[in-house]
Amino acid sequence: MTIEELAALLIDTGHHHHQAFISSDGVDPEWALWYAAHLQTKIWDAFGEVPTRSMLVHLLIDGDERIRAGGTTAPWPTFYAGLISDSLSAA
Repeated sequence: MTIEELAALLIDTGHHHHQAFISSDGVDPEWALWYAAHLQTKIWDAFGEVPTRSMLVHLLIDGDERIRAGGTTAPWPTFYAGLISDSLSAA
């Protein structure tokens, strides 16, 4: 799976998440759990292994913390896709 494909999947996941939480305008303090479950089913073995939800949650939270700290100028989908791809490809 390419970075571009994974970034597009993250955008799609965001749309699905927003629809699932439309009554709260997409607000979900446990968003990383929801994203991880959705992503896990989509990238199942695209990296040669089945990533655990906890691994994906950790990567998503790490990415969120880095973005909030101003650690990137990349668009969020590309940034998260790079973190996930690098981690899963190295595993």
